[in-house]
This record gives sequence, structure tokens and C-alpha cells, in this order.
Amino acid sequence: MIFVGTAGWNVPRAIASSFPAEGSHLGRYGQVMRCVEIDTSFYREHRVETYARWARETPPGFRFAVKLPRTITHERRLRRARAPLQAFLAQAAGLGAKLGVLLVQLPPSLEFAAPATHRFFSLLRELHAEPIVCEPRHASWFTGPADRLLAAYRIGRVGADPAPRLIPDEAAAHPGGWLGDSGTGAGASLYYRWHGSPRVYWSAYSKEWLARQAARLLAWPEDAECWCIFDNTAAGAALVNALTFEALLKTRRA
Repeated sequence: MIFVGTAGWNVPRAIASSFPAEGSHLGRYGQVMRCVEIDTSFYREHRVETYARWARETPPGFRFAVKLPRTITHERRLRRARAPLQAFLAQAAGLGAKLGVLLVQLPPSLEFAAPATHRFFSLLRELHAEPIVCEPRHASWFTGPADRLLAAYRIGRVGADPAPRLIPDEAAAHPGGWLGDSGTGAGASLYYRWHGSPRVYWSAYSKEWLARQAARLLAWPEDAECWCIFDNTAAGAALVNALTFEALLKTRRA
């Protein structure tokens, strides 16, 4: 199963005609797309009632990915995290069954350190049993020990574009960490974040690039749950690319 969406649910005026005319922005978005990434949770808290309202505004089968707060990942750097994690999870629980994936985005300066990483993900797994993915941005996370530790906690490593500094493109582009019990992706949540290239957050992807990614995604086992989030939102390219990508997937499946 493949979920395609964007970071946030803004519908640019240029493609508004592709969406219903009535309803909230999220309600209109949810009638066309199958998922969305809530990244505002990285910057500020949302009340449980807000998450519950978002769940009500979307149709059955719609799913949310929710990014952990930066107070946990960037300020506390995965340490002393129990209280803020409990508060965040209690709020996000308002999404109910529509909560699909938790996203742990790490700062570029945060190196992989096995003891601290073990403690954090052990705590997170104690509090949350559902799919979790991690987007590290330091080269030390793209190693065997880091991958094995993530896999031990059933945490997927995000496939990202463009690659963070000092990380080879191919290493960053493909999901890692936990790829299911078989290591083939079967039964796993595989998460892609495409930020725009060459200008991060601004550049649109070409149809040719999107076609190559569609072929790669369709090569995963059918029971893999693939999330494809377009984060090149600054100039409105994300939703345009997402719609094109959905069309390419349908064509290749036919």
C-alpha cells in the first residue's frame, strides 16, 4: 500500500480546481490525497481536541504522520524525554486510528551514540507500539551499528532527497533500519521524504525523476506500507508533484 501526501495540507490556488470547492482546507485536501504529514507539531503543541477535529475532517482510510516536537529531538537531543513524550503522545492520540506514523527528525549535529539512542527508542517503544520512523541527518547514522539498533526497535530510517551533507545520495535515498522481519520491506512502514532538489523546499521534481521513484516504490512487496511525503512546499510544488506521482503510480499499476 502506498500513501502519497505532503507536509501540511495547503492547496495552492493554481491547482485548486483539482480539489472540492467546499469545506476546510484539510477536508478538501483529504478528499483527494490519502495522507498528510503534520509538521507543525515540531514547532508547537496542539490540543488533543485539535487532533480529534482533524481526524473528523478527513474520510475513512485517511492517515496522518506526526513529527515529534523539536524540544525532544533538537533541544533535549533525545535526553530527559519521558515527560514531553508522554504529553505529545497524549495530544496526538486525538487522531485515533488515523494516526499512522510517528516521525523522529534529528538535527544534522546529532551524531549516533548507541547508549543514548538505545535509551530513547526503548522509552519511545515503551510508550508507543505503532509505526515509527527516524530521519537522521548526520553521517554516523548511516552505518551498520546504527541500522541494527534501529531495526532492533522496529524503527525505519527515512529515505530522503536530497541527501544530507557528507552522506552519499544512494545511502540517503533508500529506507533503512527496520525493513520488516524478513529484511525485504514486507510488513514494514517505509517512509520517503522528498524535500526538493536542487533548491531544498523550493524546487519541483521533474516527471522523469518521479517516474524513477514510482518504479522503485512498486518494487517493494505488496504488504509494505510506503509513505511518500513531498516537503518542497515553499513555492507550492509539493502538491503538484504529489498529484503527478499518484498518476504515475496508477499508470504503472495498470
